[in-house]
Order: sequence, then structure tokens, then C-alpha cells
Amino acid sequence: MPQTLPLHALSSWQEQLADLISDPLELLRLLHLSPAQVSYSEAALRGFGLRVPRVYAARMAPGNPRDPLLLQVLPTQAELVEQPGHGQDPLAEATALVAPGILHKYPGRVLLIATQACAIHCRYCFRRHFPYAENRQSRREWEESLRYIERDSSIEEVILSGGDPLALSATHLDWLFEQLARLPQLRRVRLHTRLPLVVPDRVDARLCEQLRTLPQQVVLVLHANHAQEFDATVDTACAKLREAGVTLLNQSVLLANINDDADTLTALSQRLFSAGVLPYYLHLTDPVQGTAHFDVSTARGQQLLRALHGRLPGYLVPRLVREEPGKPGKTLL
Repeated sequence: MPQTLPLHALSSWQEQLADLISDPLELLRLLHLSPAQVSYSEAALRGFGLRVPRVYAARMAPGNPRDPLLLQVLPTQAELVEQPGHGQDPLAEATALVAPGILHKYPGRVLLIATQACAIHCRYCFRRHFPYAENRQSRREWEESLRYIERDSSIEEVILSGGDPLALSATHLDWLFEQLARLPQLRRVRLHTRLPLVVPDRVDARLCEQLRTLPQQVVLVLHANHAQEFDATVDTACAKLREAGVTLLNQSVLLANINDDADTLTALSQRLFSAGVLPYYLHLTDPVQGTAHFDVSTARGQQLLRALHGRLPGYLVPRLVREEPGKPGKTLL
């Protein structure tokens, strides 16, 4: 096991979520690294700052400039390179906004931008340029947007995303879940979240009760890219969610120099399953401006998938996918 950073205990998940490292130089000092070792760029912070809770940074290995968790969050010179074919809205989400905060991309389900807040800023984020300010709503405005779902009887699933829906307070989640519980056509509520990984104490008794009492089936999709993101506290959070009747899946992004090798992906699938989480998707990166240095080719992704099929049982092999604007679902590769 790599040596990790010291961590001071905080009493609540709210305090842990607020106990952020936002200065890259502070993070590097804590890891005993110099800016030159990691190609750090202050200019890359403009418009998309560093945000990493200390409880997550504590899993980074000091002295390792190639630490896979560090590489996911540290702004570097590579983000400043203009790459043809990479834009600010590569998935054309603006055209899928049917009401403030509601994206209707696929038949039978809609996605709610529940909040603009994230526990952590991942440098490869496909929504790093999303106009969150234009989709920030009051409860009255949310009620109007939710009427869109109520009027469409074909919508069977609501996906809570953002931002990170679990960054919302328990009180706000109470209200939102109450609104969803009133929609008779809904079969499932899905949450896309990093918080059980980033701040595991977010999975507290109140959250578990909120999820347990929803009348719909609840699916929670984690976003882990590397086995090092798991520790005993994450295992405990996952166990609590399972006890609350929540189905746990994981989606990863295939990231150059972070997890683009068969050993790393194999270890991730095995670590996920030991925490009671099934691998779901392995995404190719979306062509977002500032993220091209994370790209892995389709051919390489397919080669890695074949390797996983040779090492793992089928239920531990994620589906390799790409999202393409206008398609009725993810494109299987």
C-alpha cells in the first residue's frame, strides 16, 4: 500500500465537503512534489478551478508525480492546447434542454441537473463548460420544470446528475424526492455521483432512509476510474447503500496514463466487486476543449476490452461506449 497523506478527523460530511484544497501549490506541497514534476499550469485554473476534498487527497501517494488520483484533478499545461474537433458542448446538450435543468436525450428517461455543485473537479469533465448559471433554479421554477416529466407518461426513469446530486443538503433532497415520489409513471430513480468515493461519510443514516423510502427502484451509479479510489471508508459507504436496497453500478472513463492498461482496469473491476459494485460502462472521453491529453483511441479501447474478456468473468467486464449527439443511446464499441 502506498503511504498516504495525514488526515485530521472532521465530525460531519458537510465539514469534510467544505474542507477543500483549492490551491494546486498546496496540494503539491502536501505530496512533496514540485510544479516542474507535474507540468502544473496556473493558467489552466481560469474558469475551472481546483477542487479536491482532503479526505480524497489523503489517498494520493506522496512523492509520486504519476499518482492516478492526482492526475485526475491537477491542472496542467496540456489543458491549454487547442485541439481540433474538441469544443465546449461536444454532446450538444444545449439542444436537449427541454426545460431549465432538464435534459431529455433518450427515450423513456430524463436527466435532471440537480445542482451545479461538485465535490471534486475532474479535469476531464465533459460538463466543465456547461452553463450552470442559466440552469440554477428556485423551488418554484423546479416545480414548473418537473411538470414536463409529469405530462410525459413515457418517462419511466429520472437521472439525478449535475454537478453532484449528493452535494445537495438533506432538506433539499427531501423536497426533490417528494416531488419525484408523486410521479406515478416513474419506475426508477438513478443518481450519478462521486460523493460516496470522494466523501464517504456523505452516506449517512438520513440519506439511506431517504433512498430506502422512495417508492421507485433506486440505482446509484458511482464514478471510479482507479482501484486506489477505494478504501475501507468507501466500502462501508457502499455496504450502507446496499442495505438500503440501492443497486450499485460504476461507470469509468478511459484515461490516458491513468487507467489505460489491462492490469489497472482488471484491478478496478475486481475492487469494485469486492465493494459490492458492478462495472457498468467504460466511456471513451468526450471531445471537450482542454481534455484531449486524456484521450484514448477507439482501437486501444477495444484492445483493452478484449484483454479484460480474457481475464475476467463477463459480469465484471464493463461495456465500452462512446456518447454521440442525437443517438438514441450510448454507442457500444
